[in-house]
Amino acid sequence: MKTIRVVAAIIKAVNENGEPIIFSTQRGYGDLKGGWEFPGGKIEEGETSQEALVREIKEELKTEISVGELIDTIEYDYPTFHLSMDCFWAEIISGDLVLTEHEAAKWLTKDELDSVEWLPADITLIDKIRAAV
Repeated sequence: MKTIRVVAAIIKAVNENGEPIIFSTQRGYGDLKGGWEFPGGKIEEGETSQEALVREIKEELKTEISVGELIDTIEYDYPTFHLSMDCFWAEIISGDLVLTEHEAAKWLTKDELDSVEWLPADITLIDKIRAAV
């Protein structure tokens, strides 16, 4: 089974009530279309995980981020491939999170994290995020 190495940004901000909120996106293409995920993408040859994440968010969301600490590396077996996903905290430096590849996006509070249908690999991260925000 082939392994696909990817990165994901857990983009954190604060809403008008001062509560921490997390950015989530709904996949717009492929076998997993319609599932919710943290934005990011594949690591290219010669890139660090952090460099890949900055590039992917710029490409997918027209937004510049600063990459924070690694939350976890998720290892997950999908039916046709193994996913290895480095998940980092991130914050917006500039840009408006324009959706170029996703169907939808939502900012979720800690209490709303269970309100979307997460992809199987991404859902394994939810408890860690909830505990940290």
